Amino acid sequence: MKQKFRGQEFDAEALRARYDAERDKRMRADGNDQYVHLHETTSNWLDDPYTPRIEREAVTRDVEVLIMGGGFAALLAAGRLREAGIDDLLMIEKAGDFGGTWYWNRYPGAACDVESYIYLPLLEATGYMPTEKYARGPEIYEYSQMIGRRFGLYERTLFQTRIHAFRWDAAISRWRVETDRGDAITARFVVICPGHYQNPKLPGIPGVETFKGHAFHTSRWDYGYTGGDSHGAPLEKLADKTVAIIGTGATAVQCVPHLGASAKKLYVFQRTPSAVDVRNDHPTDPEWFRSLAPGWQRERMDNFNLVTTGLPADNDQVDDSWTRVTFEAMCQRTDVGSPQWFETSQLNDFAIMEMVRKRVDEIVKDKETAEVLKPWYNRLCKRPCFHDDYLPTFNRSNVQLVDTAGRGVQRITESGLAVDGIEYPVDCIVYATGFDVTPYAGFSMPVFGRDELSLNDKWNKGATTLHGFHVNQFPNMFIVSTTQSAWGSNFPHMMDEQAHHVAYIVKEIRDRGAGTVEVTSEGEAAWVAHHEELAINLTRVWSECTPSYFNNEGQVSPILKRNGGYGGGVDAFIHILAAWRKDGSMAGLELG
Repeated sequence: MKQKFRGQEFDAEALRARYDAERDKRMRADGNDQYVHLHETTSNWLDDPYTPRIEREAVTRDVEVLIMGGGFAALLAAGRLREAGIDDLLMIEKAGDFGGTWYWNRYPGAACDVESYIYLPLLEATGYMPTEKYARGPEIYEYSQMIGRRFGLYERTLFQTRIHAFRWDAAISRWRVETDRGDAITARFVVICPGHYQNPKLPGIPGVETFKGHAFHTSRWDYGYTGGDSHGAPLEKLADKTVAIIGTGATAVQCVPHLGASAKKLYVFQRTPSAVDVRNDHPTDPEWFRSLAPGWQRERMDNFNLVTTGLPADNDQVDDSWTRVTFEAMCQRTDVGSPQWFETSQLNDFAIMEMVRKRVDEIVKDKETAEVLKPWYNRLCKRPCFHDDYLPTFNRSNVQLVDTAGRGVQRITESGLAVDGIEYPVDCIVYATGFDVTPYAGFSMPVFGRDELSLNDKWNKGATTLHGFHVNQFPNMFIVSTTQSAWGSNFPHMMDEQAHHVAYIVKEIRDRGAGTVEVTSEGEAAWVAHHEELAINLTRVWSECTPSYFNNEGQVSPILKRNGGYGGGVDAFIHILAAWRKDGSMAGLELG
């Protein structure tokens, strides 16, 4: 039966049936094992194309805090620790500079898809004004460097260094840190920031190793082959090349317009289409930016979280395609969590996605192409995309969408790719196939706690933590990740909340004269039980979604429930941490 909601007419029962059918077409028994998971020590796909390796002498050093990572999470942890008076710290980063994701992702068109005024952290501390509402990749990378300079982190960082293992030495109450440079480093505390998006992954397509043309992953873009640069210069070396790109997620949505504008021929191989809404980017108004009152960024971040999750909010400060569609329907309600609230939320989701699908029809001229570019799933089952040039690219005569009806590319040959028995000869394959994601990938190096207990062994049935940070039998260790923490659409917001929390605990331990801090087994068990109780709702939602990295490619297991995000949401999690700090008793932790 058809009904109307927010001006859209649809049959909710028919839409749900269509969503289920599209999900089932994409379900695979191998789940996340369908990908080739690259390892740092064995794969040249992970080589750094941006910074030549600099040889150095091994370092022997003892520090108070060692931070693994160089992205926003690590930068924020280091910055907040320094603000708390912790200056004896060392960062270790495998890349050649700060930036994390924004160091590696230099593909053409790379940009944040959450507005830069809330995505770029510490804007009030640095005084920096983003040039646009949605900052481009080079600007975000340069801003990461600015944070490093602002907090004096360059002189406290070993770049181009991979950590091979962390080992707790009870005799000296220190972590021993093993690296690929032969360093002898000990640390009182370690803060592990593995990154939500870890190593790039390749599809496990038969024949991938036989291709004799050129190939690279989007996180290691080869401008030597394509021409152009990360600032958007034309990819002029592709003018006589036939190019294939595998993947139509957020990365492809940003780089496909550049490939389509430059290549002689571009094939876009699609398994599941993205939901692509209006971006409407524009330069920052300096007068508006100067008018913002102190504390504006935290307030704006909080407002974004409330609005995007449909919680009560007085206004929509961000006012873009992330927020507008939800604020109008949900944020004035007072019955949050009721059956009626969830029903309205689903109707609103149907209406949003109907608008997204109609946008495809309005832009893409070829009706067959338009039909297969339409997404059939709930809006947050995959990362929503916002772009004004992606869909028009399929109106170019040199661009062809190859839809695989959810099955993916059949095989790769020496000269191209095959789908449904048809081979598409190409000169180059670009893999826009994403990364191994923290909740499913675990940690990329061994961590050994008390009595040489391996973290991977302890977590073989799923993660056990307090607030996502602390693990019993692993003293003086903090994990900053998405596991058992709350992560919304704006990752740097939660990274900063986590950084504040880590800095608070380290300073408290030092001020109280304690040597170690460790979660008790009871404190760990209580948090895991609370986390799992709330995760039931999330696992139900994930089970209904089309396969993606959000739900471990459809394999919703008890481990996924354990390792996923906090089911109470970002706002609730932030309040839990704030209340814990205000209490002051260090509940759940034991000081030694």
